[in-house]
Amino acid sequence: MKKALSITLSLLMILSLVVFTGHVAEAANDTIKIGFFAPVSAASAAADGLSALNSAKLAVKLVNENGGINGTPVELVDFDDGLDTTQAANIAEKLAGDNSIAAVVSGSYSGPTKVAAPIFQEAGKLMVSAYAVHPDVTGAGDLIFSQSFPGAVQATGAAVVAAEQLKATKVAIIYVDLDFGTTQVNAFKAKLEKDYPNVQVVYEQGVSIKDSDMTSLVTAAGASGADLIYSVNYYEQAAEVLRQVGMQGLNIPVLGTEGADSWMLLDIAKEYADGLYITTNMNRDDQNEQTQAYIKNYREEYKIEPDMVGASVYDAFQVLFEAMKNVGTDTQAMKDFIANMKNFDTVTGTLLYYNAEGSAVKPIQVQLVTKGEYHFFGVVDDAQIIDPANY
Repeated sequence: MKKALSITLSLLMILSLVVFTGHVAEAANDTIKIGFFAPVSAASAAADGLSALNSAKLAVKLVNENGGINGTPVELVDFDDGLDTTQAANIAEKLAGDNSIAAVVSGSYSGPTKVAAPIFQEAGKLMVSAYAVHPDVTGAGDLIFSQSFPGAVQATGAAVVAAEQLKATKVAIIYVDLDFGTTQVNAFKAKLEKDYPNVQVVYEQGVSIKDSDMTSLVTAAGASGADLIYSVNYYEQAAEVLRQVGMQGLNIPVLGTEGADSWMLLDIAKEYADGLYITTNMNRDDQNEQTQAYIKNYREEYKIEPDMVGASVYDAFQVLFEAMKNVGTDTQAMKDFIANMKNFDTVTGTLLYYNAEGSAVKPIQVQLVTKGEYHFFGVVDDAQIIDPANY
């Protein structure tokens, strides 16, 4: 009798556990989960990681304050990849294997993102990359989209800016020796060789992302006779290039990339940042309602200035939200909807369309730092340049 009672009680406990577990699973489905990863703890990328995570949280907060996705709240499931490809792969495996995750946004650099992309593609999980520039990201398959333009697009636009807008004839190149740097340097030089043979590259040097001393490189760039320095670096090294140019008294303008589009660059370089030109995808002076609302909300929420990294992350979430509001969370339906988006207003300007490879097609913004702030200088919107399919 005691044995029978014990078995009965055990069965009741198991049944209650099953019921309880089922309730938890059901409750979890009461939210739309979006996976996210960014280099939050990486020493060389911490400011970008912070901007990315801040904007992801802001996007989710605001959509939930406005009723979520058709009444269903959104839940952010975020991870820190530490700018480490092994860690990124582990995160991707975890998110890809979680059936409760509706889609993923990468808020990380090209290295971690291009490692994660094939994992999501193989698992049938949709991912939108916010700002990774390497073509292998979208090359992973039809479920992978990029909200920013690839490095080749931005660098080709930079060559136009250098030759036509800044009237350079001799260029010195200082770049970070990673995918981010090499991809853009190669495209920049290819455009000069093809269309601007009168513009010569008189100095070129790559550096490790861990190298923060730009003294000898800037000295050599100055001695080369260059009338423009093309600095393809992330914010910390880009700031050091600017500081050295200023402290060495060199009267040479610096053209940077979206890697220099950071509040931390302004904080590090201070007065030496003035006069910096950058190619990027964010125009702070754009009177587009989305752009100004994001800037206002970000400042109020975090008490620091927003940047391209954060804006691109925010836009990636807006793209996902728009798809989910229209077609739900079915992966194929979301994929088809995003692939066919046209003229969609975002913080970083109008998304004209996604090309067949899944890369966003939109104008390249050129910003100039004036009195410690990024402001509009120009735009490159030639259809042959801004569509990555042409490379």
